Amino acid sequence: MRESTAKKLLEFQKDEIVGHTIYKKLSQLSSVSEKNRKILNKISQDELEHYKILKRYTQKELRPNPLIVFAFIVLAKLFGVVFCVKVMEAKESEAEESYKTLLSEIPEAERIVEDETKHEKLLMDMLHEERIEYISSMVLGISDAIVELTGALAGVSLALQNAKLIGIVGVVTGISASLSMGSSEYLSQKSEKGKHPLKAAIYTTVAYFITVLMLVIPFFLFSDFYYALALMFFDATVVILIFSFFVSVVKESSFKKNFLEMFIISFSVSIVSFVIGLVARKVLNVNI
Repeated sequence: MRESTAKKLLEFQKDEIVGHTIYKKLSQLSSVSEKNRKILNKISQDELEHYKILKRYTQKELRPNPLIVFAFIVLAKLFGVVFCVKVMEAKESEAEESYKTLLSEIPEAERIVEDETKHEKLLMDMLHEERIEYISSMVLGISDAIVELTGALAGVSLALQNAKLIGIVGVVTGISASLSMGSSEYLSQKSEKGKHPLKAAIYTTVAYFITVLMLVIPFFLFSDFYYALALMFFDATVVILIFSFFVSVVKESSFKKNFLEMFIISFSVSIVSFVIGLVARKVLNVNI
């Protein structure tokens, strides 16, 4: 066996044992449905079989990297099993192409490729998860919170020029807006008879409120409202980054497009609102 082939097989073997462990751990999560549990167990067993096939060639016993396994379980708990599986699926697609290059040297690689193709079909059956079904409600809550609150806080910052006062305005505005947004989503879903209206409203409200907290906290940490404003924009960028990544993985869409779209809209509104606040302060001669 060529040295380059032996090195590739060792890398594949590591990936297979890690995949086996992750899928097995995911199947044991309480949030996983019985149907998805069976699918995850099936894939986990296949990955273990692939590991054993490769082990016959490498003659080495490997253990999964606990940090990688832990990171994927945390991802699953934060963003859902489907999100985690989507990330795993992307890695498997890359591995499938790599295995094809070894067909002439490792005949059993063909079986592994066939299994990986089956896995893709099995994983497609796992796309029904509550937080995925209500992703549009979360998008609504997060995007509206970022656009409206960054705009509102930027607008009142120059007018008020008091960090804590701006923060209080943000909290009151944010709570009222989150409840209002949740109510609107409830009525919208009730009239369309699509998703469960109450669940949709809760997802929208919670997503909105969490985003509000991230945006207003800087105004209670800094006395200088300029520093608070800068950190608020940083927090908004982080939220946009995380959520754009989540949506791009789950929906298999462009991360760059999702991020830039939300970023440009949010910050454009904020800049306009900031200018309006400056003009209002000058025209109305507000001094606080």
